[in-house]
Amino acid sequence: MTQAESAALAFLSVTKRFGAVVAVDDVSLEVAAGSFVALVGASGSGKSTLLKTVNRLVACDEGQVLFEGRDVAHQDPARLRRRIGYVFQGIGLFPHMSVTENIGIGARLANTKLPDSRIGELLDLVELDRGMARRMPNELSGGQRQRVGVARALAAEPHLLLMDEPFGALDPVTRDGLAERVRQLHTDLGLTSVMVTHDMAEALLLADRVLVMDKGRIVADETPHGLLTGRGGQVAQDLVAVPRRQTARLAEIGA
Repeated sequence: MTQAESAALAFLSVTKRFGAVVAVDDVSLEVAAGSFVALVGASGSGKSTLLKTVNRLVACDEGQVLFEGRDVAHQDPARLRRRIGYVFQGIGLFPHMSVTENIGIGARLANTKLPDSRIGELLDLVELDRGMARRMPNELSGGQRQRVGVARALAAEPHLLLMDEPFGALDPVTRDGLAERVRQLHTDLGLTSVMVTHDMAEALLLADRVLVMDKGRIVADETPHGLLTGRGGQVAQDLVAVPRRQTARLAEIGA
């Protein structure tokens, strides 16, 4: 078995074009089981496109994506997606469905039904009151809706959790609380997690490995400590400079 085949997730020379634009340019990397990886970069750097090749929301033009050693291109998309949790910024709850129905949509599509006890367990995991199970999305706050989105992603007990700007639409206090909860769930449930974010501070605080993308390529692959001690190259350090400047300004205000 090769290193790529033994990894939880592997990209082998993955390229994706949209017309003349090369969104992902010959990316190769492995993600070890149990790791929490952040994909960081400016808008248009290719990070969301790369993430979506994993669950076949985007088909790569060249290369392979392996999930637990198997090429995703050779797997049924619906079955594949039931094995991968996916959380995205727009939350994406169905407005005409209750919390219970939204969390159980994956099971419903597979012609099964999540028992109420499982719905309750999932609400507990994301720290929502079980009494919210019958509520509609318009009765919830933005943070509560996103917690339901996380519960839905975890419903099928996936090994892999993909997150595309999962906290971007939330206010700072809600964002911080939910981010901490997701990081704890990653550890408690033994997940492999890959999160796309444009916020370097968020990546440094949550991930154990940070990948920086620029013009479709991975230009840095470092630990948070490595980035904070100056490694990773110019593009990465330009991103690290933003929270550094913010921290310095806050220190000046508090002095």
